[in-house]
Amino acid sequence: MKTSGNTILLSGGGSGIGRELAQRWHDAGNVVIVTGRTLASLEETARGRGNIHPMTLDVTDGDTIRAFAADVLAKFPALNVLVNNAGVMPLEDISVPRDLSRAEACVTTNLLGPIRLTDALIAHLSSQPDAAIVNVSSGLAFVPLVAAAVYSATKAAIHSWTDSLRFALAGTVEVIELAPPAVQTELTPGQSTREGYMPLGDFIDEVMSLFAQVPTPELIGVQRLGFLRNAEAEGRYAQTFATLNAPHA
Repeated sequence: MKTSGNTILLSGGGSGIGRELAQRWHDAGNVVIVTGRTLASLEETARGRGNIHPMTLDVTDGDTIRAFAADVLAKFPALNVLVNNAGVMPLEDISVPRDLSRAEACVTTNLLGPIRLTDALIAHLSSQPDAAIVNVSSGLAFVPLVAAAVYSATKAAIHSWTDSLRFALAGTVEVIELAPPAVQTELTPGQSTREGYMPLGDFIDEVMSLFAQVPTPELIGVQRLGFLRNAEAEGRYAQTFATLNAPHA
C-alpha cells in the first residue's frame, strides 16, 4: 500500500484508532474521508486538516451504505483505499439468557458493515491503480475474551473473511489486515487509562512504521500482538486463553 497520494475512506473515524490513523495518513500526504454516526466527532478529527473530509454513515444500515457509496464516489472519484475500522465491543454475560440487541448490533456493525461497504465499493476499487482494502480485526480474533464473546467472534470472522478476500482479489486489490492488541482507547468504558494496555500513540507509531514497509505486510501486527496471535502456533493456546480470561472468571 502506498503511504501517500491515496484517497482513503475510513469508517469509524470519530475517535480512537480511527481518528489517529486518519490524522497520520492525512499528514503523510493523503486525502482521507472519515465516516461515523456523529458529525461532531468527525469534525473534531478533521479540525485543522483540510484534506480530512467528514461524512456521516451508519454502517448498520445496508440501504444507507449503497446510497453512501454512490455519493462518496461522485465526490471523490479517485478513492482507492477502503479502511473498515468501525466497530463496537459490548461486554456481556453469555451464560444466561439476555436481551440480544447489543449482540446483534455487534454482528451487524463489526461483520456485516465491512462486508456491505466493501461490496458497494469493490467494482470501483478493482478499477483503481494502487487499490487497497484494510480490515481492522483484533488480537481477540486469535484468542477470545469470554466477556466479549460476540465481539471476539466477529473479529475472528473478519480475520477469516480477509484471508478469502485477499485470495479473491489477488493482483487487483491489495488486502491488508490490521489486528490491534489491547490499546488505550474508549472502545469500552475506562479503557483509555487501563493499566497494561498499549498507549494509543505508541500503537499508532508502530503501525505506521509497519505500513511503511515494502511490501506492506499482509497482517499489520505490532510486537504486543504476538501474545495472542502466536498462541496456537506456539502450543500455548489453552494457557493463553486461561490467562486472558482469568480476571473475568
